[in-house]
Amino acid sequence: MLHLPIDPTANSTPEALRAFLGDCAERARAAGRPQLVSISVAVESLDPLAVLESIFEEREQHFYVERPGSGFAVAGAEAVLAFDAHGPARFAAAKEFIAQTLAQTIAVGPLDEAFAGPHFFVAAGFADEAASDAAFPALRVFVPRWQVSRRGDGSVAVANLLITPELPLDLVTAKVAKAHAKFRAFDYSSARNRERPSAPKRIEEIGGAGSYPRAVAAGLAGIARGDYGKIVLARAQRLTTAEPFHPLGVLNHLRQRYPGCYAFSVANGKGQSFIGASPERLVRVAEGRMHTEALAGSAPRGVSASEDAALARRLMQDEKELREHRFVIGSIARRVADLGIVLEHAEQPRLLALANVQHLHTPISAVLPEGVHILDLLARLHPTPAVGGTPREAAVAAIPRLEPFARGLYAGTCGWVDHRGAGEFFVGLRSALVDGCTATAYAGAGIVAGSAPEKEFAETELKFKALIEALTEA
Repeated sequence: MLHLPIDPTANSTPEALRAFLGDCAERARAAGRPQLVSISVAVESLDPLAVLESIFEEREQHFYVERPGSGFAVAGAEAVLAFDAHGPARFAAAKEFIAQTLAQTIAVGPLDEAFAGPHFFVAAGFADEAASDAAFPALRVFVPRWQVSRRGDGSVAVANLLITPELPLDLVTAKVAKAHAKFRAFDYSSARNRERPSAPKRIEEIGGAGSYPRAVAAGLAGIARGDYGKIVLARAQRLTTAEPFHPLGVLNHLRQRYPGCYAFSVANGKGQSFIGASPERLVRVAEGRMHTEALAGSAPRGVSASEDAALARRLMQDEKELREHRFVIGSIARRVADLGIVLEHAEQPRLLALANVQHLHTPISAVLPEGVHILDLLARLHPTPAVGGTPREAAVAAIPRLEPFARGLYAGTCGWVDHRGAGEFFVGLRSALVDGCTATAYAGAGIVAGSAPEKEFAETELKFKALIEALTEA
């Protein structure tokens, strides 16, 4: 990527902006191919979700994620570049697309600021393949035309343009200048209030009543045969409401209720959005280190402090839940060993307490060897035993035979990669695909020797209850 020493704030006149874009058009002519131009400016503190509400278009792609407990939020809207991939090499193909794009990128602005410069937003499904009529492909990566972020007290607005020699520079100059002026003093009054629908009129179990206990029993039979040691099986429920769902209305509720989670919305530009509040980071790369975590083993929250503490103690001493948790840590270590990565983590898990459930949780970190890309890590870590099973190949192969639906982005991974190769990805859990007046909600549980179908069903019921309350005014 070419980073030009131009300050967009100091050179903000229309004449200076047009001269810069004209120079980029000449570079595109000399290179014989379009150039991605990324213009970043530091602005007054912005709320990215409020900005996205103001510019929201149902037929445009968007990507939004925030983690209030970590102090960041980022929104990207409209696609200036997009790339789809499928098959076992989909992450490698995305890595190559990003490298080729950056080789033809010109950036200006304060690139040392968090979320400055071009970002590549990625949504990858649970499976390597997706049906032709699926809401999302097996993997999509896109560069947004507009991006707004906040980390701590700082905010950055980014405009990304695809420049060709034939581009009408006067029109583009006016559009970029208007956008940056808007972001420097954003007026939130144009945003409409986004409400959640009322309680569902109908809740339909996909696969029919009794399908999940039967699936768990079949999964346990596979464990008894020695096919796998653990398998994660999910349910799907289709909710129908009188009013249409709006992804940003649901997000406003999720961000407040689950400040420790990744509240997210990924829109496909066809009217469908995948939304949720995931408690699980898949991987983060920053300053030469990778960060991931093991999140497996669950218990409900108590209605009183004493009951809550008793449930937590029981979880910490439950051999079945601890065994499931160890499966996850061991699998992560094996998957990244060929990259020369040695994991660092505590011997015993800690508790991660959410509003309605508590999990066994082990943070994991490691030094990232030279030349290892975050998408190399994704290719090895996804899907984790927390959403697939172990051994991974056998468990994942069995899931489509036992679940009566395609997972899509549920239990897949979403996140971003920046121009330095840093980034962050989370697992698509506690989530739903919304489409008009319907929402397909997902919940799963890990099955190991000793699991009981009725207990696993109760765990998924608990997760559904929280999700339905988040989706609607139930």
